[in-house]
Amino acid sequence: MDENTAFQGNYIQNFQDAKKGKHFPGAIQAWSQDGNDFYFHGDETILQVSIVTDTIIRFRYANYGMFEEDFSYALDPAFDGKPTLVEVREDSSHMFLTTEKLVVVINRVTMGTAIRDKNNFIVLEDELGFHWEEHRSRGGNIVICTKRLQSGENFYGLGDKPCALNLRGRRLQMWGSDTYGFGADTDPIYKNIPFFLGLHHEVGYGIFLDNSFQSFFDFGKERQNVYSFWAQGGEMRYYFIYGPELQAVSEQYTLLTGTPEMPPIWALGYQQSKWSYYPEKVVRELAADFRKREIPCDVLHLDIDYMDGYRVFTWDKERFPNPKKMVADLKKDGFHTVTIIDPGVKIDSNYDVYKEGLENDFFCHRADGPLLRGSVWPGMCNFPDYTKPEVRDWWAGLFPGLMESGIAGVWNDMNEPAMFEEGTFPKDVRHDYDGHPGSHRKAHNVYGMQMSRSTNDGVKLSNPDKRPFTLTRSTFSGGQRFAAVWTGDNVASWEHLIIANTMCQRLSVSGFSFAGSDIGGFIESPSSELFIRWLQMAVFHPFYRVHSSGDHGDQEPWSFGEEALPVIRRVIEFRYRVLPYIYTAFWQYVQNGTPMLRPLHMYDQDDHETYFRMEEFLCGDHLLVCPISKPNVDGRWMYMPQGKWYNFWTDELASCEKEEVWIEAELEFIPLFVKAGAILPLYPAMQHTGEISQLEEMRLRAYYAEDTIESVVYEDAGEGYGYQKGEYNERKFTFSGSESEVRITQDGTMGFTPSYKNFKISFHGLPFSPKECQIDGQPVNIQSKNMANRFTVQAAADFKEIVLSSSVKFSPKGIS
Repeated sequence: MDENTAFQGNYIQNFQDAKKGKHFPGAIQAWSQDGNDFYFHGDETILQVSIVTDTIIRFRYANYGMFEEDFSYALDPAFDGKPTLVEVREDSSHMFLTTEKLVVVINRVTMGTAIRDKNNFIVLEDELGFHWEEHRSRGGNIVICTKRLQSGENFYGLGDKPCALNLRGRRLQMWGSDTYGFGADTDPIYKNIPFFLGLHHEVGYGIFLDNSFQSFFDFGKERQNVYSFWAQGGEMRYYFIYGPELQAVSEQYTLLTGTPEMPPIWALGYQQSKWSYYPEKVVRELAADFRKREIPCDVLHLDIDYMDGYRVFTWDKERFPNPKKMVADLKKDGFHTVTIIDPGVKIDSNYDVYKEGLENDFFCHRADGPLLRGSVWPGMCNFPDYTKPEVRDWWAGLFPGLMESGIAGVWNDMNEPAMFEEGTFPKDVRHDYDGHPGSHRKAHNVYGMQMSRSTNDGVKLSNPDKRPFTLTRSTFSGGQRFAAVWTGDNVASWEHLIIANTMCQRLSVSGFSFAGSDIGGFIESPSSELFIRWLQMAVFHPFYRVHSSGDHGDQEPWSFGEEALPVIRRVIEFRYRVLPYIYTAFWQYVQNGTPMLRPLHMYDQDDHETYFRMEEFLCGDHLLVCPISKPNVDGRWMYMPQGKWYNFWTDELASCEKEEVWIEAELEFIPLFVKAGAILPLYPAMQHTGEISQLEEMRLRAYYAEDTIESVVYEDAGEGYGYQKGEYNERKFTFSGSESEVRITQDGTMGFTPSYKNFKISFHGLPFSPKECQIDGQPVNIQSKNMANRFTVQAAADFKEIVLSSSVKFSPKGIS
């Protein structure tokens, strides 16, 4: 049998007649405890249950009584999980392990498991549970786990899958693949993130399958009352993560597998890329056009044509005779330069990188000894084994030579890994796997992750006092520690705008918040309308880059005609206006694992109407977004979740919740709402993030609510590591409102001195006309805006309390 078909489906249909060829754990013969690890010995299996925290449980199975080496690329070494309580009890039929939040139940006869909460509610339970069969064609075992699919259960996650957000009824796999022009049902694609979230009876949990072999997930496709996950080798090792809130599940998983450092703030600005900008004259003209046309931009990308014959770590001296001067001149104009690096090293006896790799045996070998050879852009290449520490160190050490030209960041591509002959490496290729050697079957899904890990180390080595920016197309769980990601070679179509929306939401809840798409599409050319609508949506995606294939036409902001250009300019300017909000959301992601983008089912999992919604999403704590995803329309229907929401553009208060409402949105506008009670930080329009250090004033928008709501604004130098030494501000604003008064208080951590000294605070949606304002007990003037209900005051940046009050009342205009 071919490996891809050897064991697919819920496979129950393949062995209804019994356990023929299948191995099951059998009854518990004995058990033991070692701290928070519990071992249950069966006929052919040992089950290890590890209480990682009160809400995270690891299950690990030893086939034939022999565990594999306990090694994982995915887990963050800094994660320190400690349960507060672990109790053990048993009766004649079951074992019970109790934490502060959960009870793990193990059946003595079958070694099947179930997990209950403290209300005795069954969150997860085995159907057949764990079992395995020998992989006759490849060796080792196929390891399987089947669970009961609960009534009304829904599933989310799994990284960059382009299908609908809700995965119920689907079967998907992890085997990173170069999928040029993928569609909504293409599977697998680039990334390998074997983590999903389950939700039933309004209780959320997650499963992380910590296995890098090709793996499969069936969410009731074959049998509606069973879901299953399995891998084509390795050990059955998975983590159960309890919420019960879905956001808490995502946060815990992200902390378990790690968060990145804060990025340099320029990496959150607008980025322009194409395959390819060359020669130097074209790059300089590109930069000059941005500044001449006053279109904000922070980053220019150089694709493979900057290299000498596509040899990595080289420059084409004819196209770029003096890259150091070019990059320095760009930097003076506020541009950072990012260059691409692929894994393939050209076979060339006169090429130093190739000679070093060959002499030190840093390249991958076939099973019988010969070096792996395959063709990519440079022609025939060898490929580094990034799963070997010495190779990662060597690769990282190559970057200072490249980056001495002033390069600010690096972009890894083709690292699924991709080859032109067979799509990827043959499965017999050998890998070190950090001293746990195996074939490409084991290493394939982590190859891109380990490349980006080494690349990130190299970028940091080159500029140790600066924050790195690394971008990767392929990765594995935990790879968010090393690199941002993008969704790959998409298409300029309205369908792909929707796909980009759902993929970025899914990546965010799967640990990868620093994500974005090729805005406008990599393949083919978008209309001006499609480009604008995509650009509007991507304002709220942390990675904000236009990238296209040059042979399909130009995709610079001014390529869509003079009529479209002012709209495009204002959209990009808006990205810079909301940048302090996005930067704050990134801080929450780094500190707490909080996904920057949140689907509606994560915002309100008690509302069943959200379970199949896809296009509406939250960015950070307080912004609700719903892109326009059809041509020739000036609005759309969108679902308003619970709570009160203000239209950002008009200040109108949505008059309904948990209902669909028609939102007008002409081409200049995207449906965008702010949660009542929020305080939203905004910058003025700027040409690049280097201008932040010159700001004289920060703007705050305060939205009325008859409630008490907290908002956070984070700020630091935007570069360097001072923030790790306490040089940052985490301002905590509390808004309290009544029919005749609003109050804002500020406290928090203040270890950074920004350039600005004042806040300009506008109040929106007030039900009264304020007659008096006091800031820290002192009266100040109130400025009235043109729009009713909008008033502005000036306050020192270190204010403690602002109070607006009046007895004159009026009603906010609403959206119906």
